[in-house]
Amino acid sequence: MKQSHVSPRQGGASARLAVNRRQFLGTSLKAGAVLLAAPQVVPGATVGRDGGVAPSERIVMGGIGIGNRGNYVLGVFLHQPDVRFLAVADVKAARRDAVKKRVDAHYQANDCATYRDLRELLARQDIDAVLIATGPNWHAAASSLAARAGKDVYCEKPCTKNIDESLALAEVFKRTGRIFQAGTQRRSLPNFVFCIDLARQGKLGKLHTVHAHPMGLETKTSGWLPAEPEPDKEEVDWDLYLGPAAWRPYNRRLLDGFNFEKGGGLVGGGCLEWGSHCVDLCQLAADCDNTAAIEYEPKNGQLHALYPNGVKLIVRNEGWLPLGSCPVRFEGSTGWVETADSGDIVASSETLLVGRGAKIGGYPADFHVRDFLDCVKSRGRTRANAEAACWSHITCHAGNISLFLNRKVRYDPKKNEFINDEEANRLRSEALREPWRV
Repeated sequence: MKQSHVSPRQGGASARLAVNRRQFLGTSLKAGAVLLAAPQVVPGATVGRDGGVAPSERIVMGGIGIGNRGNYVLGVFLHQPDVRFLAVADVKAARRDAVKKRVDAHYQANDCATYRDLRELLARQDIDAVLIATGPNWHAAASSLAARAGKDVYCEKPCTKNIDESLALAEVFKRTGRIFQAGTQRRSLPNFVFCIDLARQGKLGKLHTVHAHPMGLETKTSGWLPAEPEPDKEEVDWDLYLGPAAWRPYNRRLLDGFNFEKGGGLVGGGCLEWGSHCVDLCQLAADCDNTAAIEYEPKNGQLHALYPNGVKLIVRNEGWLPLGSCPVRFEGSTGWVETADSGDIVASSETLLVGRGAKIGGYPADFHVRDFLDCVKSRGRTRANAEAACWSHITCHAGNISLFLNRKVRYDPKKNEFINDEEANRLRSEALREPWRV
């Protein structure tokens, strides 16, 4: 990993002083003689002993848009012994100052640099990877900028705004060879992994139906709120906050939470909110990480979809066992299993639960972050890589389009277009504001 921990803003007159070559050589030789004569003691942590990590093995990271969720994930990264956080970029002064204070206190240092513009952070050659936790409006664009700048990326979900962005995101990481991990941490949690393995290993018989929880199935177009006076750019850079999104007047209510752009100009829960987790888990269980569902239809307050291999997907709000948030259920010809964030698992037979391991409740990101860091070092494939994220997001976006149009649609994952449906195809993408691209 890169070794320089010096901010590009550091430096000064000493870096510009001219040094006489003869004086330099003479001073260096004298210093070298003294060093050779003295016993050399190197702290164990410097070379990786005593539980420390040698600088050559550290992953140098920066953060982009670190708010509520980002602060939690940042804490997980900070406690990894082979990570050093050195910079944060955020359009809000209060947030970037708060992150700097937290990071500097953790390391007992003062070297976490702050930037208003993410492009300044990405220009640093000493940054290996970035944590992106902006609003969803920025996820795909920031990830693509980072990949082109040679950075590996851990990006919170939802990762894309529409179908075309999903495809573009997968392509840029394939082309650049950078590592990508979507923040769908349930892919790495033991209870979900155990249930997915039951489905994929045939222990439920032939899998025929997977169920996902959407956190609502409402879809609507985004709009404007009443205009308010813009704050100073150094306090909140409104233009940069909008980024790729269509311009609209400043309103402080748009600065909180997931903001106004959740995907394809469509906001509300829909399939994309929890779907980024639950549909994603169902897709993995159905062995469909490299494709999307091909049919979508709203039925009786649910969304029904069909994968190319014949497995049915049902996205529903009601009828779940009391196992916590983000529930999924997998049904096969000989058995079924259901789990959620409590860590509990219920199955059609107790024999299916043999070997399940210790219960881990909640939805900690530790396993997922560790998977990302290990792949940064090995250049291996993460559990929530860009291709897998692309296809699960496409299923969510296509489902939202079906819900928005309130009718059945058919999708071709090879041509990546809806079949004989001009109205649905117009919702595959949206214009990005200059100069932003994915």
